[in-house]
Amino acid sequence: MLTLWVRSLLALGTAALLSAQQIPHARITQMPEVSSAHATGFDRFINPYRAPLVSLVDFRNSDRIYSLIRGGQLYLTLQDAIALALENSLDVELQRFGLRIAESDLLRARGGGLLRGVPLTVRELPTGVGGPGSPLLTTVGGITPVTSIPAATSDLAPITGQTTDLSILGAAPLATGPRIPGFDPAIIGQLNAGHTSTPQTNQIVSGTNQLKNGSFFGNAGLVQGFSTGASYNLGFNANRQTTNSTRSSYNPYTTGSLGLNVSQPLLQGFGTAVNRRFITIAGNNVRITDYVFRQQIIDTLSSVIRLYWDLVSLEEDVSVKRRSFALAQKLYEDNKTQVEVGTLAPIEVKRAMAEVARGRQDIVNAESLLLQQELILKNVLTRRGTLDALVSDARIVPTDHIAIPAQEAVRPVADLVSEAFRNRPDLSQAHLQIENSRISLKGSRNALLPELDLVGNLQNNALAGQATAIPGVTPDPVLIGGPGTFLSQIASRSFPNYSIGLQLNIPIRNRTAQADVIRDELQLRQSQVREQQLENQVRLEVENAQLIMARSRAAYDAAVETRQLQEEALDAEQERFGVGASTTYVVIQYQRDLAQARSTEVVTAGNYAKSKAALDRATGETLINNNVAVEEAYQGTVARPSAIPAH
Repeated sequence: MLTLWVRSLLALGTAALLSAQQIPHARITQMPEVSSAHATGFDRFINPYRAPLVSLVDFRNSDRIYSLIRGGQLYLTLQDAIALALENSLDVELQRFGLRIAESDLLRARGGGLLRGVPLTVRELPTGVGGPGSPLLTTVGGITPVTSIPAATSDLAPITGQTTDLSILGAAPLATGPRIPGFDPAIIGQLNAGHTSTPQTNQIVSGTNQLKNGSFFGNAGLVQGFSTGASYNLGFNANRQTTNSTRSSYNPYTTGSLGLNVSQPLLQGFGTAVNRRFITIAGNNVRITDYVFRQQIIDTLSSVIRLYWDLVSLEEDVSVKRRSFALAQKLYEDNKTQVEVGTLAPIEVKRAMAEVARGRQDIVNAESLLLQQELILKNVLTRRGTLDALVSDARIVPTDHIAIPAQEAVRPVADLVSEAFRNRPDLSQAHLQIENSRISLKGSRNALLPELDLVGNLQNNALAGQATAIPGVTPDPVLIGGPGTFLSQIASRSFPNYSIGLQLNIPIRNRTAQADVIRDELQLRQSQVREQQLENQVRLEVENAQLIMARSRAAYDAAVETRQLQEEALDAEQERFGVGASTTYVVIQYQRDLAQARSTEVVTAGNYAKSKAALDRATGETLINNNVAVEEAYQGTVARPSAIPAH
């Protein structure tokens, strides 16, 4: 019978361990292990008590960024900027830890522990100086941006990122619900040695005036819980006693038992769905953190693309300012020559000189904005910012240029919205959060039930010792012996105990459980509202992004036409000025108009490129359209080669 008990317990334990492993797509943080070739029994035993290995953070930049530096210039394509962000971005590195945190929660749940939660925040990169409210359109013709020392958080917006919380459940934790049994088996035990000395008022009972007892007590047991809610306690105990009593038939003697206690909830806490709910939620959280990681990649890469095209626009704007300065310089030289020959009034030279000075100031402002953008981009694409002198001293040279297609592809809004609902990670993780709320609510509802447990006990008792000579008393020969006799009695079930029964606990008002159910129901409704808000926001983002892209394309086409007309107008006015039919003041105005038109063309081209990136982000196609493999992002190493410039 004892063998049958042990086999049944082993079968139950094996089934529980197998069922605990049936979570798809979950990667558990591995415990440190000795290689199989050198592993010993002790190593296998001690591994559960060793701290899991967690690697240190490597703050060194990837080799890619150094391979792109030539002669103090950092040659950068858009694809290299994306690769550097995947390899070096600290925002992405933070999210890599999120997945391991979720896996540790899953490991905890499989052992029967409560969940500690997973991080659900993502961070978007700074807007940069070429982002919203770009100063490009206000730096032509001497109107310069205000220069001040940042004194408030809003003043730091161009260089400070912002965080977004993707949680739709709010800050309140999930209800604990019915108690989860510990799925990890545990060995329990105790050893205790003692001595007592008690004066006696009557020698008839003990046969002595001072009763002295010595004891050595020990027990050992195995406890474990299962997915059904059942739990068992298999325990063995033995107590060896010595006494100076002359009335004891056996001295020394050993008593003890081997027992099995089993408990199975029948109402509250019954069933695998209830007792494995945290394992299911933890498995969902692993998937949620994967979606959060993907969202972080999308946000990071969308920001990098925006910052890169802003850098291209700022560099092109510097070229525009230099071309405008060259026109002003030529006008000044021409006017100076005409004044020297007496065909032009000296005041015209002053006007031309003022325009040259203004143009020089425009170049300084444009180059300053370019340097600011480079600083922001270096901080984004490296792990230590400008602490690395080689990176800090290098000037970024963007090698890609904005390409505007001749014909714009038209995609129906309904198709774009469908793509967004299919691709966006923030929506997918929101759906899983709703599912977790429903699972938690089932546990809270189960906690409303009374506690009714089926309990059973099987126990074999034993007693063995050395017989003492007491007149008129004949010791039972079955009880005479040592440890062998003691263990034989237990194995042969010489003195068995059996019991089976029900334990009932009915709360009279049950207000705590009711409050948990109400709270979970309300939080579920709130999360459903937030989910609908998110879906509405996604639809709005897609439609808005498409409208902005169409508008930016129209603005670019108009800017190109305006620039062409301004060039023609300036050429005509310069011809009139050459024959004395115009003035320096008018020519300067035409030059300013042309400079403004060229800067506007640069801005609208950049806006078009950024609006396309925004549409990709809104539809969740950033990773697809930029050939980004999520596995490479997890590893922090991008396989594709860099566009290394020739020496």
